[in-house]
Amino acid sequence: MKKEILKYLKLFLGFFVCSLGIIIIIKSDLGFSPWDVLHQGISKVSKLTIGQASILVGSVVITLDFYLGERIGSGSILNIIFIGTFMDLILYLDIVPLSNGVFVGIFMMFLGIFILSVGCYLYISTGLGCGPRDALMVALTKKSKFQVGTIRNFIEISVLVAGYLMGGYAGVGTVITALFTGIFIQGVFKLFKFDVKSVIHRDIKSEAILLKEYIVNR
Repeated sequence: MKKEILKYLKLFLGFFVCSLGIIIIIKSDLGFSPWDVLHQGISKVSKLTIGQASILVGSVVITLDFYLGERIGSGSILNIIFIGTFMDLILYLDIVPLSNGVFVGIFMMFLGIFILSVGCYLYISTGLGCGPRDALMVALTKKSKFQVGTIRNFIEISVLVAGYLMGGYAGVGTVITALFTGIFIQGVFKLFKFDVKSVIHRDIKSEAILLKEYIVNR
């Protein structure tokens, strides 16, 4: 049980680090992320709000993840809840200053992408399930001969182009995020000697069985 507790602590640490990276990217003040460009684009061509568009995209992506054989675990559900919660907490504490210039913004953008990549490693490596977008990256990496960085860049650029064509706003930071997130994630995974193809995530059913066994055997 101690091992499981440590695994969940690592999961939540990963969520917090991801959230910190995202806020640093936002505070760089250089543009939306590719996924937010997509959400904004969908909002412009429909009657949906950006928040509703985000939920719609997340639902479609998690369905696609399931179809591609990626397991939906507790980490998948907790990701949806706590990434946003930690982002709100970091914004409330106001611990990340807003960029006061282009060069500072570019530095913050790359720093944020690096921190986000470390967060992805921390929580994905627990094997407790990925968030919808990261699960898509993992699923496509497992099913292809391409490296994780190439797959991530393909996804980021694809959603950026789709969102832009629907009227979403793309800034310098958006392009940087689309081009470099995959490179940074692949570099961080190599740094920690983590092969994403080797991870077999537990689904919710498996975790329920483990919890039941623990309770029965106490």
